[in-house]
Amino acid sequence: MQPIITINGLSKSYGDKQVLNDIYLEVYPGQVIGYIGPNGAGKSTTVKILTGVIQDYTGTVTVAGMDLRDNVLEIKKIIGYVPELAELYDLLTPREYLSFIGKLYHMPDNLIEERMTKMLDSFGLLPNIDQRMDSFSKGMRQKVLITSGLIHNPSIVILDEPLSGLDANAVILVKELLQRLKQEGKTIFYCSHMMDVVEKVSDHIILIDKGTIIADGTFSELRGSGTESLEQIFSKLTAADNLGEKADSFASAISNKNS
Repeated sequence: MQPIITINGLSKSYGDKQVLNDIYLEVYPGQVIGYIGPNGAGKSTTVKILTGVIQDYTGTVTVAGMDLRDNVLEIKKIIGYVPELAELYDLLTPREYLSFIGKLYHMPDNLIEERMTKMLDSFGLLPNIDQRMDSFSKGMRQKVLITSGLIHNPSIVILDEPLSGLDANAVILVKELLQRLKQEGKTIFYCSHMMDVVEKVSDHIILIDKGTIIADGTFSELRGSGTESLEQIFSKLTAADNLGEKADSFASAISNKNS
């Protein structure tokens, strides 16, 4: 099987700050990739490159056999992207916004209507389909954002903290949705700080720190013969094993009556 995403020697810097340092990665069709790392590790920069937002980088990125630099628009057609922050057109309704997104992908009106209706109904948002989104909660906005990222039926789905703001039932729904998408052969590139979710849904986990991949494998491979959770592995590999002491110090600062 040929990889659907190939990254060779990917590097990116902002002035003197090296954000990505010689990244090599292959992603295969139908895989769920958990892409994790501390804040500032380079996760968001990787995602922005894959989605064509950042084009000033060194190295090569190939998606579905196409060079990303030369085929940005064609590649965007097969990618669904759900960013962490739901930046929506607040004065539009979900119907208006999703119709706009569907037309960007040249979808026929009847297909847009059919898909948005079914997807919003699954999220419990169908009664709000004609309500302006400036009155929506963060979770409601996130549901519209997830719908907009999937409405064109992409073969590659890139998720950056997609569960942000969702209630418990919606989180369960999205986790089930990821499994359905995987069964359909879609490739999912999943960035999150929620280690328990990454541990459960990912076929392959990539841990990046300071712009460099420091761990790459299945959860079983990363754990070896031990019984650690992904959260514990993450803490150990990113030198964050003194978090308990830091929490004690923080709490004592708050409770210090002399301050």
